[in-house]
Amino acid sequence: MALVFRTAMQSVGLALSLLGWVLSCLTNYLPHWKNLNLDLNEMENWTMGLWKTCVIQEEVGRQCKDFDSFLALPAELRISRILMFLSNGLGFLGLLVSGLGLDCLRIGQRQQDLKGRLLILGGILLWTSGVTALIPVSWVAHITVQEFWDESIPEIVPRWEFGEALFLGWFAGLSLLLGGCLLHCAACSVPGHIVTPCLCLIILHSNCTILHS
Repeated sequence: MALVFRTAMQSVGLALSLLGWVLSCLTNYLPHWKNLNLDLNEMENWTMGLWKTCVIQEEVGRQCKDFDSFLALPAELRISRILMFLSNGLGFLGLLVSGLGLDCLRIGQRQQDLKGRLLILGGILLWTSGVTALIPVSWVAHITVQEFWDESIPEIVPRWEFGEALFLGWFAGLSLLLGGCLLHCAACSVPGHIVTPCLCLIILHSNCTILHS
């Protein structure tokens, strides 16, 4: 029973981590971190991401333009680029290391201590990936709220609002955090004996011998 629970925890943790990593990669490249709706022209919507700005017009469609200079970006976008890249890299390493430490993987079955250390390291990497994904998303959201309620800006000036990528990034970060914690807990739990097909045949043969005797 303990082995089944441990294996299930590893599977759920790895699945959540994989989902969070894919969503964090999408969050990094989607141009929907901020949305701008113009009251004077409802047929035109603006969106902004870490890499480009897009305008959506009903007649023309979507047109996007990459940012010309990295140094010309606001501080929150520059640091968010770095942190999201770091999050994607750490998440990939965490998935790779955690996959090598799974109990269901036949490689290294006699080195359970090593596999446990790999699971712990993978869980830490995934947990760190989740934190580095939540920081830029929350920072951009905080700046957006500050600018939205800034009384020094005239009311006639349009305000940026939350884009879909922010919510996607929050979900990705939480999935990575939860997945990393589950993998870490699975590694710290008491490992059971892994029943291989050869062991099953040996046990079955022993039982049959006892019954015949």
